[in-house]
Amino acid sequence: MSRSQFAVYQLKKKPELRNLLFRTYEELAQDQIPVQVANYEQVYLGTMKPGETPEQIKKELEKKQPHNYKGHAVSTSDVLILNDEGVMTTYYVNKDTFIEIPDFMKVTSSESGGLTKDTVGYEIEGKDGTWEVIDYLLVEGKNYFLMEHEQYGKDVAYVVLDQKGNVLVDSTYNGFDDVVKQKILDSLHPPVQEQTEGYKPKLDNWQKYMENGEYLRSAEITEEANYNMIDGLKNNAAPKDKKNHQKESVLAKLNEKKEEIARRTGQKAMQQVMESEGERTKK
Repeated sequence: MSRSQFAVYQLKKKPELRNLLFRTYEELAQDQIPVQVANYEQVYLGTMKPGETPEQIKKELEKKQPHNYKGHAVSTSDVLILNDEGVMTTYYVNKDTFIEIPDFMKVTSSESGGLTKDTVGYEIEGKDGTWEVIDYLLVEGKNYFLMEHEQYGKDVAYVVLDQKGNVLVDSTYNGFDDVVKQKILDSLHPPVQEQTEGYKPKLDNWQKYMENGEYLRSAEITEEANYNMIDGLKNNAAPKDKKNHQKESVLAKLNEKKEEIARRTGQKAMQQVMESEGERTKK
C-alpha cells in the first residue's frame, strides 16, 4: 500500500512548554500531564525499513543526521511515530526506553469533512462512488487521509484528503510516497515566488524622478495647474537661459538712447560746418 515511514516530533519552542522538556514519562504521569500532539511539532519525516524498531531509528539518526532534519538530537521528551507498512505506532522517547502512547496521534472528526481513521462510505466531490480511509498521516499537527474506492479498490488511483475533506492529491498509486509528502509540505509552506531580475514595483512619475535624484514634486506643486499634472517634469518653468538673464536697467537704456542721439546730432552739425567752409573758399 504505502512505503514504511517514520516521523520525529519535538516540543514546540514556547515558554510555557519549557518545563516539559527532557522530562521522563513517569514524571509527566506523576504530575498528570498528558503527552499530546498540540504541544509538539514535526521536525523530520523520513522512510524506514519494514520491521525497523525505534531503537534502530534513533541510532541511525545519531550516526548521520539528515540535512532536512530541523530539531535537536532525539532525546527524552521526543516522540517517534512509526508507520510500518500501514501499522501505526507512537512512542515516547524515555530515558532508556520507548513507551507506546496510542492517544498521542488521536484523530478527531473535522467539523467540515467529518473524517476519522475509521471513515467509510465517504463521498468525494466530483468523484463517483464511495471511499474509505485506509491510511492516514500526521504532518505538523495536521491529519491527511489516504482514500480508497470501496467498489473498485486498487483498480483506481487513491485520493489524499486533508483533515477538512479537501482533495490534496487527486491521483496516486503509491500511497504516501515522497511525491505525496512533498505536496503535503508544499501545501503547508507554499513556495515564495522569486522576483525576476530587474523587477521593480510600479512607481508614480514623480517617484521615478525622485529615485533618479531629482526631487521635483514640491516644485511642481507650485507650478502646475492642478495636481493631476504632477508628473516629475518642470514643464511650466521658464527656460534656464531666460530665467537666469539679468533684467536690464531702464535708466541704462535711456542713457544709451541719449548717447546715440548725441552721436547722430554731432555728426550732422559737423557736416553743416564743413559745407559752410567749402562755400567760403569758393568765394
